[in-house]
Amino acid sequence: MNFAFTGERNTPALQWLADGLEDVLRQHGYRPVDPGTEDVRLVLNFTGADKPEPHRRRSQATFVVSVIQVPERPDDILRTAYPLLVKSLSNLLIFLVGDERAIRETYFVTLERGYYTLAVEPGDEAYFARMYERLAPLASSRLVIRNEFVPDLPRELWEGDEVTEQLRWASKKLEELDLLPAPFPIQEILSERDFRHVQHLYGIGGLSYGNLSARHGPRSYWMSASGVNKARLETIGRDILLVTGYDPEKNAMILSVPPHVEPRRVSVDAIEHWMIYTTHPEVKAIVHVHAWMEGVPSTEVNYPCGTYELASAVADLVNRSPDPACAVVGLKNHGLTITGRSLPEIFSRIEGKILRQVPMS
Repeated sequence: MNFAFTGERNTPALQWLADGLEDVLRQHGYRPVDPGTEDVRLVLNFTGADKPEPHRRRSQATFVVSVIQVPERPDDILRTAYPLLVKSLSNLLIFLVGDERAIRETYFVTLERGYYTLAVEPGDEAYFARMYERLAPLASSRLVIRNEFVPDLPRELWEGDEVTEQLRWASKKLEELDLLPAPFPIQEILSERDFRHVQHLYGIGGLSYGNLSARHGPRSYWMSASGVNKARLETIGRDILLVTGYDPEKNAMILSVPPHVEPRRVSVDAIEHWMIYTTHPEVKAIVHVHAWMEGVPSTEVNYPCGTYELASAVADLVNRSPDPACAVVGLKNHGLTITGRSLPEIFSRIEGKILRQVPMS
């Protein structure tokens, strides 16, 4: 594994942070490289809150962590820090509160619209070991967000079927339960150049939260698209897509789409649903929401959405549940994945038990 720094460490506090991070990364076998290197895996981008400068990565495999310090803690961490995360084109934001001499508070802000804290005390060298424990699993995880579109969807499915009608019904149900945060308008806060860069690298037009899927065949399923309003699932191939496979050599999800529709990318959690459906024939539907339920088993690491590692961790918890067809699994600092024998059956089990606030740790 390798790493690089970008941006200015122009205060003693930020230089202390950079030195400590470099030391702990080197101790674990990471080697420093130029930030322009195409295969750099971890980039630590030091930038400012007034004008966040992004690191325009050259590869999807590069994990960018931006570091921003402010003098005082804002009233609402997420409202202040989340736009900075997006503007800096980062996978993760380390949001620091402190002065030129010392860091008083540390917040990790995630693309899943959550944040958690890391304790820091003056002269606390163990702080960097704790930071490494948080960063290393995320930086080494592997995204599965490539899509291969095959324009071979049978004509009789161009308008959907009874399963896609269930998905539309379930999307309305999520809206009724107030479990669908509005899509985050990244195109409104990014420059045109940066938005084009995001579209080119990831093929996305926006950020939206939560997803739905339902089985179509033994190894295929309908799933909501990425970046769309989940309460308005209308066009087949654009809002709802048919996943027919996963190609491990290309690291891509395979999708059957109508030849006349310009398709959107399927939800980033498609690989997770693929693992569950292909292992458990009895699972007929899956719902993912950014909410919580008490007493659920949870993953131990908050891997990013769309990574093979998150999918494996969730699938493993489903495998170990007493009844994989009726499992409720927590994703640390993120939300819930819920399996069922149908979408209505899932909602009958969870209604009245959902907690809007996901616990962060």
